[in-house]
Amino acid sequence: MQLSYWEVKNWFTGVDYTVIGSGIVGLNTALRLRERFPKSRILILEKGALPQGASTKNAGFACFGSLSEIIEDLKNHSEDDVLHLIEKRWKGLGLLRKRVGDAALDYRPYGGYELFLKQDESTYAECRAKMPFVNDLLRPMFKSDVYNLQTDRFNFGKTREQLVFNPFEGQIDSGMMMQALLKQVAAADIQLLNSQELIGYETLQDGVVVQLKDFSFTTRKLVLATNGFAAQQGISGVVPARAQVLITEPIPNLDLKGTFHLDKGYYYFRNVGDRILFGGARNLDFVGETTTTLANTKIIQDQLELMLKEVILPQHKFTIAQRWSGIMGMGPDKNPIVQSLSDHVYCGVKLSGIGIAIGGLIGQELADLV
Repeated sequence: MQLSYWEVKNWFTGVDYTVIGSGIVGLNTALRLRERFPKSRILILEKGALPQGASTKNAGFACFGSLSEIIEDLKNHSEDDVLHLIEKRWKGLGLLRKRVGDAALDYRPYGGYELFLKQDESTYAECRAKMPFVNDLLRPMFKSDVYNLQTDRFNFGKTREQLVFNPFEGQIDSGMMMQALLKQVAAADIQLLNSQELIGYETLQDGVVVQLKDFSFTTRKLVLATNGFAAQQGISGVVPARAQVLITEPIPNLDLKGTFHLDKGYYYFRNVGDRILFGGARNLDFVGETTTTLANTKIIQDQLELMLKEVILPQHKFTIAQRWSGIMGMGPDKNPIVQSLSDHVYCGVKLSGIGIAIGGLIGQELADLV
């Protein structure tokens, strides 16, 4: 593609900061850079027509971890590390709500629930036994108990009578969130170009040559906010993890509000008005779901439909309206990676499926590092 004089002059000359990825992290990074450097030229490049990771494809959970997930994390991390992770998520949610506003997020504080299949005696017993300990651990942060037992009033099938309830969890409209951030980016005079994929880059003494499919340009600093696609840019410690999701048509007389976790977070569902959005089952095929291909598979979609029919909506008929998938960034631990890759190249990746909670905070930390 040939660029005109005007295009080179107004888009690709004197670029101070180039952010790769227009998801939650990328947009928040650019906005923080504008706050720090009000006269700089900032450019965001996105390879898709819309963000290609998970920012507009997630379930819209404003959460920081179910009880069983935290118990599992405590087996693999120190108490201090787990508390630090939860603190970052809680702080990140607060930062997101402050930056965007609850109305623009369509934030709904319905609370979150964890349910347990009748056959999963061990997880249920462990959660009941360790709930007081986890509540004690989190009380200094939340000033009250986070988790408590409630009787199932939703008439789920094949599950235990009692659920674990978390009043601090909520839900948002992910599309509204991203549109609000995009409006802020435009208002801050930050350029955003879609359908521009990073092919490679070369670090120079005083900047970085950015190679796109059809042309290249020079930027002072390059910031990679590509999360699940980080390995494609040579960033180690991050593997892609596809998450498949479906949503039903409206269901008459649906009496279900909140965010719900099942099987240590491998299944998750919520109401979207009078629809049910349901995702997960990645644990059925870890190898197959370690991919950057946006697609659905029969094994997982069939399982989601079966769980809808037998567990979530045993008393309702439903029709599937849409199916989609998103790409997360995972690693051997849940600590995000915010680091310098060279003198002028930086990255903020590996959000471990909790991007709504920590994406804004990671963007801020990344911009401050730059």
